[in-house]
Amino acid sequence: MPPAVQSLDHLVLTVADLSATVAFYRESLGMRAETFTPGDGSTRWALSFGAQKINLHEAGAEFDPKARHPHPGSADLCVLSDTPLARWQTHLAERGIGIEDGPLQRTGAEGPILSLYLRDPDGNLVEISNRI
Repeated sequence: MPPAVQSLDHLVLTVADLSATVAFYRESLGMRAETFTPGDGSTRWALSFGAQKINLHEAGAEFDPKARHPHPGSADLCVLSDTPLARWQTHLAERGIGIEDGPLQRTGAEGPILSLYLRDPDGNLVEISNRI
């Protein structure tokens, strides 16, 4: 049997404005913004939630190694939440964040989900989902 991966540890978003991205994900989606220092001694930002994190690279100052074509606004993310989508809709509306689509039934990694779609400051598509 060949080797196999078990889970996603982190992914990287390339962003135009680090401060705007941190504020959006922290204040609107409840993620924890954290700095960390890898072996090269640089200071980097990450957004943590559950057992995962999103590392942030600022466009034009990405860390190596990096994606072949890093670009703000090219991601499509789905995050799971136990908070009902109706509560998310109210929360996002209070912050002036438009819902692009949903709630819609979709298929997640482990079965059916109900999803809302919105955009972050770079235009990345963010899907907030409840398992159903």
